Amino acid sequence: MMDIFYAALALSCSILVSIYGWKFLNWVWLRPKKMEKQLRQQGFSGKSYRFLIGDLREMITISQEARSKPMTFSNDIIPRVIPTFHEHVRNYGKNCFLWIGPNPTAIISDPELIKEVLSKSYVFQKMSSPLDKLLAQGVAAYETEKWAKHRKLINPAFHLEKLKNMLPSFYSSSCDLLSKWDDIVSSKGSCELDVWPYLQALTSDVISRTAFGSNYEEGRKIFELQREQTGHFLNAAQLVYIPGWRFLPTKTNRRMKEIVREVESSILGIINKRIKVVESGEANSNDLLGILLESNFQEIQQNGNDCGMSLQEVIEECRLFYIAGQETTSSLLVWTMILLSKHMDWQIRAREEVLQVLGSSQPDFQDLNHLKTMTMIFHEVLRLYPPAVTMGRVIHHETTLGKLTLPAGTQLFLPTILLHHDNTIWGDDAKEFNPERFGEGVSKAMNGKFSYFPFSGGPRICIGQNFAMLEAKMAMAMILKHYSFELSPSYAHSPDLVLTLLPQYGAQLILHKLSAKI
Repeated sequence: MMDIFYAALALSCSILVSIYGWKFLNWVWLRPKKMEKQLRQQGFSGKSYRFLIGDLREMITISQEARSKPMTFSNDIIPRVIPTFHEHVRNYGKNCFLWIGPNPTAIISDPELIKEVLSKSYVFQKMSSPLDKLLAQGVAAYETEKWAKHRKLINPAFHLEKLKNMLPSFYSSSCDLLSKWDDIVSSKGSCELDVWPYLQALTSDVISRTAFGSNYEEGRKIFELQREQTGHFLNAAQLVYIPGWRFLPTKTNRRMKEIVREVESSILGIINKRIKVVESGEANSNDLLGILLESNFQEIQQNGNDCGMSLQEVIEECRLFYIAGQETTSSLLVWTMILLSKHMDWQIRAREEVLQVLGSSQPDFQDLNHLKTMTMIFHEVLRLYPPAVTMGRVIHHETTLGKLTLPAGTQLFLPTILLHHDNTIWGDDAKEFNPERFGEGVSKAMNGKFSYFPFSGGPRICIGQNFAMLEAKMAMAMILKHYSFELSPSYAHSPDLVLTLLPQYGAQLILHKLSAKI
């Protein structure tokens, strides 16, 4: 009897090994080779698939080499920021693919195809990995019905009338920034300063005030933990993804999970305090968390628990607030200051507009809305230095895109920065700083092509873009009003893609205090 049992057990094990062995072989070889053949039949070119690693080794080597030293100041930053894409497009043309491990990734650079991809968000879904859960989820990561539910619940927090109420927080954070600079600069009249960490602190303070009603000092621990988590995430993302690897008790895996627990615990404490306020019937705070909780509470009351967010989902949205709310705006501000330091004529022009529109008053919504020159400058900065230089999508079923038929599982990279810098779209001065091209608005500047999308596009266009632009306008208006600035000789031009596009070695400027008072 036991012999039969052991024979059956051995047979079962043999069947399981065969099944999983076949799945592994299919994942690492058969499926990639089949997809490669299909992509080549559609007119795509690229290197032949190499077992398991694909192009990852070259990608890491080329990236490390590109960012190993600063570049001569130029807005032609593509070879440094996305060197692998640059090499592939140069070698194989615009219709090309590369291998991220066993996954083929097609580069889509036709404006009309990109527009189609972004407009069909249920078909072309965001690329993700299990690692994403350790950084942040929330509405930016969810798909289909879950995304639609969260987007609906979060939308009220970003209505224009709600954003107007946040302007005093933008102003207070900007005043705090200027006070810090005054303490450093005032005795000398001018001073060299790396403004990058101060701009990060500014946008961190803004998101703390507007999201949670606290200030940056109280939220410092969360920001520091999230920044550390970002470093671990980016290091892990460069490795070939092996199923189950994240569950192994490596030092990095343990630390990443510990950070998640610490961040969630801190955010949960903030949320629980706010829930008690809501349940007690007190007036709700007019910050992002308060509006979100109110929206969620009303949805649950009207339509039941299934239509609202769970407590864990609220925590995830708060984690996303911390990252998305800080990264994009600080990137925009630092590149604006760097470019205005190189183009003093535009800095002077923007300052004259600020002084004319604002005078000595605290900026309100109408004032900021009348800063047309600054709006042009921001659009040009976002064109040349978009915070997200590429976007990733994936299809789960065989899909038609234009005249292409793409196999299930194909990943797509939409290279924002390639279109933003394309001479055939923007003219021979595409890589030059020329805000005047946006003098008649974005639509006119694009010349009928979907070629400018720093905040993405379609249904999933960034929900916080108006928040980011208002915050940036307030900060730059206050900075221009109180300081002039120029590039320091010690500045090393080093655009670097982390989560967003950042200055790798900082942003050393020489600040000159003006006579205006806060």
